[in-house]
Amino acid sequence: MPTLRQLRYLTALADERHFGRAAAACHVTQPALSMQIRELEGELDLPLVDRSRGGAILTEEGEALAQRARTLIAGVKDLEAFARERRGALSRRLSLGLIPSVAPYLLPQILPLLQSAVPELELRVRETQTAQLLAELAAGDLDAVIAALPLAGEGLETAVLFEDPFLLASPADEPLRLHDPRQLPAERLLLLEEGHCLREQALGVCQASDLSTFGATSLTTLLHLVAHGQGVTLLPQMAAEEMEDPRIALHRFPEPQPSRTIAMAWRAGSPRRRQLKDIADRIVIAR
Repeated sequence: MPTLRQLRYLTALADERHFGRAAAACHVTQPALSMQIRELEGELDLPLVDRSRGGAILTEEGEALAQRARTLIAGVKDLEAFARERRGALSRRLSLGLIPSVAPYLLPQILPLLQSAVPELELRVRETQTAQLLAELAAGDLDAVIAALPLAGEGLETAVLFEDPFLLASPADEPLRLHDPRQLPAERLLLLEEGHCLREQALGVCQASDLSTFGATSLTTLLHLVAHGQGVTLLPQMAAEEMEDPRIALHRFPEPQPSRTIAMAWRAGSPRRRQLKDIADRIVIAR
């Protein structure tokens, strides 16, 4: 019968695509990890890793098993968290993931709320793109994520936090001669790089095709480009509230104003579901 250790090693290999890096992530030697993977293949009588190519490429069966293993591992982590809760140790730990277009603007507002909701809080913050956050949430590495809806994934419970309207940022010395920013030519639109949900939202709001050859990693980079006359960008209002740059003009869209919905999500079976719902409620009230 496959062991939990073997499944953990397999998911690490699926994430790292390299035996050495997977072993380091699991704090074991590479031969030990490789041996456990071979034993797992023998137990299941399935080839899980294609060793004929460079690195460590999982077979179709290996990918499918790794996906199921993540669910099992998350369930075990929830059992461990349940036990810690019964011992009174759970409430001090919180692993929270946020998307980059939310984290720097929302965290300063909600940190006092988190401290109030969870005394002696030990907060771990993870900032990355939505798909990675959801993968880590499903694997039990995160307790909750804050991101823009919709969120793809099974077994999630979500709580809407607030609506975040979009503004259009343009160079202040180049007046925007449009009645409706939705009519913006696609070649002027500056976007975040592939994988950011804000990129797709910008294209949808401005009704533009993805013609951009440039992808920034942050809103800060986009705003610097706008300030230097390189184009325009879609800006969430929560980011605009933090912006003070006379070189940039902000334009509101005609009603109905486009917006994104920011929500908090956690695993439906999480043992700290009640605590996370309380935190979400506090954020709603504060906003």
